[in-house]
Amino acid sequence: MSNRKPRNDGGRKAVLLRLVRMLFSFYPVLLPITLICILFNAIISSVPSVFMQNIIAAVEKSWQTGDWAGVSGQILGLVGILATFYVLSLAAGFVYTQLMAVITQGVLAKMREKMFNGMQDLPIKYFDTHNHGDVMSYYTNDIDTLRQMISQSIPQLIISAVTVITVLCIMLYFSIWLTLVVLLGVVAMTLVVKKIGGSSARYFIRQQQAIGRTEGFVEEMMNGQKVVKVFCHEEETKEAFDVINDSLFSDSEKANRYANMLMPILNNIGNVLYVVVALVGGILLLSHAPNISVSGLAFNISIVVPFLNMTKQFAGNISQVSNQLNSVIMGLAGTKRIFDLIDEEPEVDNGYVTLVNAREKRDGTLEECDERTNVWAWKHPHGDGTVTYTRLAGDVRMFDVDFGYEPGKTVLHDVSLYAKPGQKVAFVGSTGAGKTTITNLINRFYDIADGKIRYDGININKIHKSDLRRSLGMVLQDTNLFTGTVMDNIRYGRLEASDEECIAAAQLAGAHDFITRLPQGYDTPLSGNGASLSQGQRQLLSIARAAVADPPVMILDEATSSIDTRTEAIVQQGMDALMTGRTVFVIAHRLSTVQNSDAIMVLDHGRIIERGTHEDLLALKGTYYQLFTGALELD
Repeated sequence: MSNRKPRNDGGRKAVLLRLVRMLFSFYPVLLPITLICILFNAIISSVPSVFMQNIIAAVEKSWQTGDWAGVSGQILGLVGILATFYVLSLAAGFVYTQLMAVITQGVLAKMREKMFNGMQDLPIKYFDTHNHGDVMSYYTNDIDTLRQMISQSIPQLIISAVTVITVLCIMLYFSIWLTLVVLLGVVAMTLVVKKIGGSSARYFIRQQQAIGRTEGFVEEMMNGQKVVKVFCHEEETKEAFDVINDSLFSDSEKANRYANMLMPILNNIGNVLYVVVALVGGILLLSHAPNISVSGLAFNISIVVPFLNMTKQFAGNISQVSNQLNSVIMGLAGTKRIFDLIDEEPEVDNGYVTLVNAREKRDGTLEECDERTNVWAWKHPHGDGTVTYTRLAGDVRMFDVDFGYEPGKTVLHDVSLYAKPGQKVAFVGSTGAGKTTITNLINRFYDIADGKIRYDGININKIHKSDLRRSLGMVLQDTNLFTGTVMDNIRYGRLEASDEECIAAAQLAGAHDFITRLPQGYDTPLSGNGASLSQGQRQLLSIARAAVADPPVMILDEATSSIDTRTEAIVQQGMDALMTGRTVFVIAHRLSTVQNSDAIMVLDHGRIIERGTHEDLLALKGTYYQLFTGALELD
């Protein structure tokens, strides 16, 4: 059963709450300290208004009484306290900025780790149905929006929100009348934010999706650049990119247009509000209106002056909240995409039969052991508590198998076959006949819809997938080499293999000669999928990688398709040695490579229409005969 959290419902609130819970789980101590420092810093930034009121009141009193000496001491005391608060605010600001740097980069590292580790558990189907460039966008653009939201937007949003609340409380303390005037301005700001900010948020979300599509297209074109050049599709490619790029431009332009429109409007509302508060304050002063406030202070100039500063501070922070909301919304859009990747259903594996090292006892039965003996057995626990060990021989059988990649679209129909240990079984047929699909089912890259597949008499659904695949070796038509040395790439087949074993595997595959001619031999570094090597050389390394794994079952999917005829003859000798004593499934368009097979399966539209040895099929004078004599060509 999967232990992953259920997919989020897609709402911004749900995404934000999940992100907050995750942040606290990552940093249960540092994050609360950071929040305390942020809150302290925000509250302290609002205190000067109170001191200003006291200072102005003291000056006004000294003006009336003429007692400057007593008042100056009081003013100096207030200034000293204010300076102390500012120092504390500076210290809190320094602490929280340093802690935020640690938290932000730590969160990003942990999120990337969760994404990458989760991707390793995803089924092959996910990568077959998702553009690789769009997947890469999770690690670049979406992570960057998350970084900006955590490091800048959310702290600033908290500071602005706390400042607004603190200033509002101080305003109520000074004058309820003037506070009501300010709140009317806030209502106007809120309506503007709701109207313009909502449109901006919608387009920011679309912008993130458009970025993923654009990067996916660019990645696809980069990989297929040679094809584009060969078929002179440069102009068509430009036009297709323009369509995607224009879509990104349109969404980004609208998102930023609304976002950039918001701040000037809010700032002007703030300026108008400042003027209105000044006018109302002046009218109240001239009319000697009674002051209604929490404090009970008389309405005078010592209230109006700090109130005007608080009005500007209040409006400014409302604008900051609105401005940061756009960044938060964009960050949440990226975070939702990240959570979607993390929440992708992992590959289901209910297998309980495992592969273990074994040794043969005197009575001929097998027992499990820790050391490598080159004897492998399937460890099969049963419901009654007993455990049986079945020697790994490589006996693969399919019974009445039906399969479709999509519901309602069957691509394999009633396929039955067997491959006894040591036999070589070949699949031939036109493109799309189902040859590669059969090998995908043996690996359990996909699960069958109906029928059974048995491996050494065990239903493969009962075998743990990693153990099943460890018993299989594959050489694909498309080679994949990784950044590292030639030796590293060969050892990828079995990480504990020694240098001598890797060299022996290279010799078996026919790769040793060209490797020794490389600048640094087996220590030659490779990058860019082995771009410095020819296609044939890359394929030879893939064969050597499979050879060092030394599995009992080999699957060769067009393994020699990229090798010239002369090199193929060299490789075929190594392949014959590699296949000795192993069960081998071969997919090939070159019929010369399958003539010595123990059984040849001819497929057409997902059905096996002919089967037998090379001689048997020629004698039938059916589809295989036509393929071999050239009367019918493979696609």
